[in-house]
Amino acid sequence: MNSSNVPAPNQGREDAPVGGGEGFLRQAGRGLLFALYTALRSLKLYPLENATVQKALNDLLEATHGLLAREEEIEIRIAGDFLFVNGTRLRLELDNYASFSQILSLLRTLDIGTLWIRPGIERREWQVFLSLMLNLSSREDSSELLGELLERAAVGGVKSIDVEPRSERHEFDEMQLAREIAKRTYSHGVSVTKDVVNSVRMGRAASLKKVKRAVQMMVDQVLNNETSLLGLTTLRDYDEYTFTHSVNVCIFSIALGRKLGLTKHQLYDLGLAALMHDVGKARIPLEVLNKAGGLDEDEWRLMQGHPWMGTLTLFELRAYEETPYRSILVAHEHHMKKDLTGYPKVIRPRETGIYSRLVAVADGFDAATTRRAYQTIPIEPDEVLREMWTNPRRGYEMVLVKALINLLGVYPVGTCVILDTFEVAIVAGAAEDPKFLNRPTVCVVINEEGSPLAPPGMTVDLSDRKPDGTFHRSIVKVTNPDRYGLTVGDYFI
Repeated sequence: MNSSNVPAPNQGREDAPVGGGEGFLRQAGRGLLFALYTALRSLKLYPLENATVQKALNDLLEATHGLLAREEEIEIRIAGDFLFVNGTRLRLELDNYASFSQILSLLRTLDIGTLWIRPGIERREWQVFLSLMLNLSSREDSSELLGELLERAAVGGVKSIDVEPRSERHEFDEMQLAREIAKRTYSHGVSVTKDVVNSVRMGRAASLKKVKRAVQMMVDQVLNNETSLLGLTTLRDYDEYTFTHSVNVCIFSIALGRKLGLTKHQLYDLGLAALMHDVGKARIPLEVLNKAGGLDEDEWRLMQGHPWMGTLTLFELRAYEETPYRSILVAHEHHMKKDLTGYPKVIRPRETGIYSRLVAVADGFDAATTRRAYQTIPIEPDEVLREMWTNPRRGYEMVLVKALINLLGVYPVGTCVILDTFEVAIVAGAAEDPKFLNRPTVCVVINEEGSPLAPPGMTVDLSDRKPDGTFHRSIVKVTNPDRYGLTVGDYFI
């Protein structure tokens, strides 16, 4: 058994799986992985001769043969936090979460990127291979485990199972997958928000079920791959500002809530409140909402009414579907400011809710960094964070602003920067080490010779050092991407 002889993966199988189609592969693949998990767990808990172990191995062999009866071979591949069987991504549900996560963890420990199973496999081969996996993964020293697994499996007569180590191809697959899933999640969020706003404008009942599902997708994506979804907040299209702004605020709020340690259920509630925070604007005439110049006194008074109009709208939606009161509260309070000098004006002293203060921070950051009909040049993200931190009249909760800075870094995702190497780059993600908030991961988009690089550019970590301890690259200053003809969003889709 030699990993160098493993055939190249079947390109394009994600779109056109062989055999019984995606539905069959999804169902049979889940069955196979659950049988694999059960066999591993049984071998770990009981001696080989135990009836539970024997049954688990029999069930695993049956599941394997069932798939091989329709497929020429079986490929189990890792990409990010997902498992693929013959190119079909298996959906992660609550009932299979434990089995999937255990298998993922085991494969990563052994540095396995792809597992191949071929026709003719015998139960003894599964027994030997799984026993070796469990034995080797329990070692404290994790170096060279895969090499030893291959060698000992060959000695044990395992001929129908091959492995491919994790490689640059797997990392590229993971990056591409994360981008694609993030893009679909973001687009779905915009579409659902548009449906709700248009329904409210036309006096129709909006479906909150779709909204809740969109929020769940965004929460799951932030928990799985925060950076890929945060990058899409750079797609700030002022022609669809009402919709993209709501989705951006939802994403920033969820990511910020995660940073603060909120539970998954709390993130769902927070995300729903954030996505619906501006629903009251659906009741403001479009000529006022999209006015290119400044608003007159009457128009500004009308605009200031959107929080209580949002409150009324969400109360009306409660007549059709369950709307959490936190969402209603956030719609009402997100412009009040911490010192209550914002709007709507309060009659008696009160303390705004934590979700309202959190959404206010996310709302303020996205609004200030977005080009709108009346704002041709948005403020650069680093300047926005500095203003939010240093100007108390903005009325933000300083602890939450600090958390936002820790989340986004000194240079938030989407910031265009010039490096000391004369390269131009776009910030792609905050540094993992809080000591390097000023050294994010960036995509170089124009090289030192002035030649543009096609999306997604060249990703580099500004915290990487040379052998002498100095940094390879450093940020010299922030610049406007328009000066270089760059569309920031192109490097995140």
